[in-house]
Amino acid sequence: MSSPRTLFAIGMTGLTFLAAAIALLILVAILSYVVINGGSRVSLDLFTQLPPVAVIKTGGGFGNALIGTLMTVMIAVLLSVPFGILAAIYLSEFGRETLFSSIVDFLTNVLSGVPSIVVGVFAYGVIVTKTGFSLKLGFSAIAGGVALAVLMLPIVVRTAAEALESVPNDVRQAAIGLGATQFQTVFRIVLPAAIPSITTGVMLAVARAAGETAPLILTTLFGYSWINSLIAPPTPTLSVLVFNFATGPSRNQQQLAWAASLILVALVLITSLLSRLAIRRKV
Repeated sequence: MSSPRTLFAIGMTGLTFLAAAIALLILVAILSYVVINGGSRVSLDLFTQLPPVAVIKTGGGFGNALIGTLMTVMIAVLLSVPFGILAAIYLSEFGRETLFSSIVDFLTNVLSGVPSIVVGVFAYGVIVTKTGFSLKLGFSAIAGGVALAVLMLPIVVRTAAEALESVPNDVRQAAIGLGATQFQTVFRIVLPAAIPSITTGVMLAVARAAGETAPLILTTLFGYSWINSLIAPPTPTLSVLVFNFATGPSRNQQQLAWAASLILVALVLITSLLSRLAIRRKV
């Protein structure tokens, strides 16, 4: 007869297997439902035509929304990645065990838990309402990019800091022993060694930003025309298109919402694959 410890181990193993199976089942169900409902509408017209209004029963696409999504995410990357990596370098290399670094680390953790709708309200109050008349920004890709950058920043900081800390101290000591300064050691030795892991963190942050909806509703709105510039409101995005069309009265718009959901899932899948390739390159 098996001992209680053995029975407990077997039971916990079965429980973890069951939990993993349930999680996998939910993921497969979501992906299957999106593919079944959105795959039938995937065609070249989706990427070359504009979204239809409710009175149009057939046709249309979301070419402008795809461009708007790429624009806002790119703006967010340009804003969050440099500041995030520099903050991570300070936390892990120059400001270790200092009071200021502890404060920055704590605030980064707090920022990572802030709801996205709160970030959207912040961007609306600071950018949309304050610069709508003076700088003519208002509801634009820049406002949406700033909101997404705030959401991406803590992810970039945490992953980049962990990547830098994973570099062995022997590498730093060897560089300093050869006469390199701390600045040269960090930016010429440690940072290049941590680039693959930092890239993984950036890809994860991009995946989250690409699917955010609440901040973009308050900063970019939605439009049915092509985007002319970064500061020309409004700026349509795929996530807001799904939000507007999924519960709309038009069957055609609902089908486009499913197709846009499929494209968003594909974008997240691509970024995840890129992060895996970065990890494999590190190994």
